[in-house]
Amino acid sequence: MNLRQSRSDEPEVNLTPLIDVVFILLIFFMVSTTFQKESQIKVELPQATGQPTEEHKELLEIVIDAEGRYFIDQRQVVNTQLDTLKRAIRKYLGKQTDVPVVIRADKRTPYESVVRAMDATAQLGLAKMSLATSQPESGGE
Repeated sequence: MNLRQSRSDEPEVNLTPLIDVVFILLIFFMVSTTFQKESQIKVELPQATGQPTEEHKELLEIVIDAEGRYFIDQRQVVNTQLDTLKRAIRKYLGKQTDVPVVIRADKRTPYESVVRAMDATAQLGLAKMSLATSQPESGGE
C-alpha cells in the first residue's frame, strides 16, 4: 500500500527545435528577398521588348525628366548645358572611368537632352552606356 501521492511530471515543451526552425526560415527569407531600387523622380520610361541586362553595383544613373532637366544621384543639375552636365558627372565619379552609365529618360523628353547626356558621358571617357526602358504591358498589341 503506497500512501504517498505520486508526482506527475508535467510535460515540458522544448523550444530549442522551434527556435532553430524559425531562425532557418528567417535566413531563408532574408536570402531570397530581392530589393528593387526605385527612383524618387517621376519618369515614364519608353517601352522596349528586349531582356533586361544584369545590374551593376556601381553605376552612374542619369535621369532626364520630361522637361529635359538632368538628375545625377537624385540631385538636379543646375542647368542643361553640356559643360555643367560634364562637371556634375565628373564630380559624382571622381577619377573613375570604367563605371557603366544608365540613362533613364522620360518618354516625352526632348531627343536633344538624351543626345547631350550621351555626348557628355562619351567626352568623359565612359564607354559602357545603356538606355533604360520599361517592359510593355502584355495587352492587345
